[in-house]
Parts: sequence; structure tokens; C-alpha cells
Amino acid sequence: MTLPPGDFWDYLRRATPARIALGRAGDGLPTRRVLEFELAHARARDAVKANLDPAALIAELAAWRPILVRSEAQDRVTFLQRPDLGRRLAREFAEALSPGTYDATIVIADGLSAGAVQVQAAQLCKMLLAAQNFVFAPPVVALQARVALGDEVAARQGAALAVVLIGERPGLSSRDSVGAYLTFDPKPGVTKDAERNCVSNIGGHGLPLDAASRRILAIMALARTIRRTGTCLKEDEALASLPGTLNQIA
Repeated sequence: MTLPPGDFWDYLRRATPARIALGRAGDGLPTRRVLEFELAHARARDAVKANLDPAALIAELAAWRPILVRSEAQDRVTFLQRPDLGRRLAREFAEALSPGTYDATIVIADGLSAGAVQVQAAQLCKMLLAAQNFVFAPPVVALQARVALGDEVAARQGAALAVVLIGERPGLSSRDSVGAYLTFDPKPGVTKDAERNCVSNIGGHGLPLDAASRRILAIMALARTIRRTGTCLKEDEALASLPGTLNQIA
């Protein structure tokens, strides 16, 4: 491999957002690198503490009549301090979820990066809802929510599959990623993380939304066939089941 002219480390830095070859000033880092780190850290902390604007999301998805719910965590501080409360639906919102017979439900949860959800989740949700081979329950916007909240939402709506689009924990190089967690036949308080599939790092500098939607729909299709998700469902098998699209998805 022949490297382009110029500094070797500059070439590597252009290929990754990782903090490599930062240089040194005496026994420490150059001031510029320290300030860059502190800025990234501050932005990540702000992303975790930010609240979702549910009205904007509901307006974007108005054609599908989305439903607004909240977890038992009453505010952002409680949500961050009590993960268990973020996994349970607040009682006053239970009756908002009407039972039916659906293939899947999509839950848009703020998670640990409400900003990422605000920017990307509605568009990704629309891509999924456009699939003609699934019957979807009305989408749900969930505040102060963890992934497991989708289990109760799906159970109450009568959906066989829960698809939770949630803000992922911000890092120093990315604070705007969304994850999609898929769970077949979720059981509130019983389903374990090993029974879920995840498509992570969606949006921002990660997986484009169109590629993410194809991956999610492929997993949904295989989950419906084998009636399982998690360790029983391999993403490669799901992608291979879509002839002619594997190269676009991979």
C-alpha cells in the first residue's frame, strides 16, 4: 500500500474519528487537543441531559396517528438515576394503547440521546412504515424510555414484534446515533437482552438511514418466519434472505 504524501498520522486521522497521534507538549497533550477533548465531553454530557420535543415528532408522523407515552421516570434526572423506572410504562398511559392484531409496533424512545432521535427517528420510522408486507400498530413516542419499555407497548398493542428506535449513549466522537432493537414476542419484565437483535450506530457518521431500514426490515422478516430474535437470529442470514439486495445492505 502506497500512502499519499504528507504526514503519516494525518492520513490515519482522516480515516477514523478516533483520537490518535494527538502530539505532545512536554509531558502532556497540546492545549488544542485538551480543549477538543473537553468540548467533546461537554457535548456528550449535554446530549444525555437533553429532553425530546415530542410534539415535533408527532407532527412529522401525524399521518399514522402516533401515541405519546411516558415511563415511570417523571423527569430526566430520575430517568438517568433510575434505569429500572425507564423500563416500565407509567400507569396513566396504559389505556392509550389499544389492543389489536399487528405484525409489529415501532416505539421511538428518547433513550440517552434525545437529540439523535429528534433528528433521525421520524424519517427512519417512515421508511419502516412504508413496508407493504407488515401490518404496523400506531407508532408510539416514548419519553424517558429505555429499550425494555417497548416490551410492554408491544404486549398492550397486540404486536408480535417490537422495534424500538432509541438514542444511543453518546461518545466522545459521536453523540447523534440511533439504535434499533428488535424483539419477537416480547414479555414485559421477562424478556432478556439476549432475546433482542440490534442495529446500532444509525445516522450521523454511522449507518445511513436507508441502509439501516433495509437491515431492520430484513431482520423483521426472518423473525416473523422463525418466530425468534436475539441469539437465535443471525443478521447475515436475514440479509442473505433478500436476493439482489445484499450488496446494498452490507
